[in-house]
Amino acid sequence: MAQAEPAKPDARGTTKPDLDLGKDAKAKGHAFSSPADRSVRTALPSAKTGAAAAPQAQSVAGNPTLAVGVTAYGTTAHGTEVDTTISSADTALKVTVDWGDGKTDVFDAYGSDSRTTAHVYAEVGSYKIKVTVADAANNVSAVNEVTFVTDGSDFTPYAPTRLLDTRNGTGAPMGMVQPYSSTRVKIGGNGGIPAGVTAVVLNVTVTNTSTDGHITAFPEGTERPTTSNVNYKARQTVPNLVIVPVGKNGYVEIANRGGAPVDLIADVTGYFSKTASSGYTPVAPSRFVDTREGLGTVKGQLGGRKTFSTQISGLRGVPQGISAVALNVTVTNPREAGHLSVFPGGGATPTASNLNFTAGQTIANSVIVPVGQDGKISVFNGAWAGTDVIVDVVGYYSTDSTSAFLPLSPERLVDTRDPNDPVYGKLWGQSYIYMPMSFDDPSITGFVLNSTVTNAEGDGYLTVTPDPNSMDDYINRSDVWPTPPNSSNLNWTKGATVPNLVQASTGSNGIIDLWNRGWDDVDLIVDLFGLYQQG
Repeated sequence: MAQAEPAKPDARGTTKPDLDLGKDAKAKGHAFSSPADRSVRTALPSAKTGAAAAPQAQSVAGNPTLAVGVTAYGTTAHGTEVDTTISSADTALKVTVDWGDGKTDVFDAYGSDSRTTAHVYAEVGSYKIKVTVADAANNVSAVNEVTFVTDGSDFTPYAPTRLLDTRNGTGAPMGMVQPYSSTRVKIGGNGGIPAGVTAVVLNVTVTNTSTDGHITAFPEGTERPTTSNVNYKARQTVPNLVIVPVGKNGYVEIANRGGAPVDLIADVTGYFSKTASSGYTPVAPSRFVDTREGLGTVKGQLGGRKTFSTQISGLRGVPQGISAVALNVTVTNPREAGHLSVFPGGGATPTASNLNFTAGQTIANSVIVPVGQDGKISVFNGAWAGTDVIVDVVGYYSTDSTSAFLPLSPERLVDTRDPNDPVYGKLWGQSYIYMPMSFDDPSITGFVLNSTVTNAEGDGYLTVTPDPNSMDDYINRSDVWPTPPNSSNLNWTKGATVPNLVQASTGSNGIIDLWNRGWDDVDLIVDLFGLYQQG
């Protein structure tokens, strides 16, 4: 990334978030365990015949106390730590940990022993971990095993489909969602979505609003978080993409936190599960389409009720054979109210929408959409008059991508309105906030954030991009002022409150920059919902 003059005095940074990954897994009690009394004692294979004897009762002679307890904890998206607790007479032992993926670890012990062994799986999924403690002197072994499921999940694209519309009773009883109440939408086991999915990608739209408020999506059966996913004002129709964990019963709850009834719409474009599928690769934001310039399509507005297709695979660092693409799609200069639908190239135009707009509005929304077999996506303008369309690519999903999704407890990282926030005070025009997210963990490749701009003193747009500086640069004041790319994540007008999901790449330094690309000051709110991790 290009660099310019030394950092200006107003460059400010927030504190590192408490990612709370494997370090507290044991404290939380989220474990897969098999106690020592489940050990199976077996005579070791005969040195002459090589055949093992049948399982024996634990009271047989020869180290009668030999047993092993096994507890596995998820520590990263692909990683685990296994605690082995051995009870034994004072004798030499050989311990073998079979990880269930064709790999083993072997170590020596003597008598009763407690040990922690770590492992990282190449793929997410369910694995049978077997621990064998062999006592050659007494010709006996103890075996115990546990089934471990990785914390991380892979992505499966899903053709854009409407799952919820309270205006007509799709997916829930017809009728507006009342103030400070919620509705729920069936995810697991709905249509072609299998039961047991861990998270879902939804485009949530709030409409028919009469007061200000916000929408929060969260797993059914859990406590509602204080963070928000969609912020709206009276008489607004506002969409926003959400990646939200799914409750144990297969539902997601969507809460109206405003003081008046609203209608809610939810469209699905993919889901995450523990079955190996597509991992994620974030990229520095790159512009693929701009109808104002003729980039990626013919020059000129996309006409009313018209569609264009554009190539994604094989361009600007995006490889062939990807399954889905993460985008930021912006509408500008629309001549009347309408909506955009983004869908796989060669597919049928869906009833689901990704972006709703009014005449003259500039608005953006994140989109995750399957890519057609030809490597293309299509964009449909649902209005009867033309509009300009901009498409920025921020990442892609493929079977060759290695980063799995790890949902986190929602956490507010930035609120410039809060006097206790390290970056309290409006974000100045043409300035940025740097967030040191994962500079000490290079296995983390990206974060799922929700950014909201409010109290805007003028029009502008937000750009989220990796920072070229390291933390040492900032600490030693040797940092340089970055040059942001020409992409945008969030567009606003004076006085507006606008949210948008951001899939942010950590780049090479684990630091993310949030740029106010307008000339006037704004307040900025950033909530953390998850991350992508290779290890």
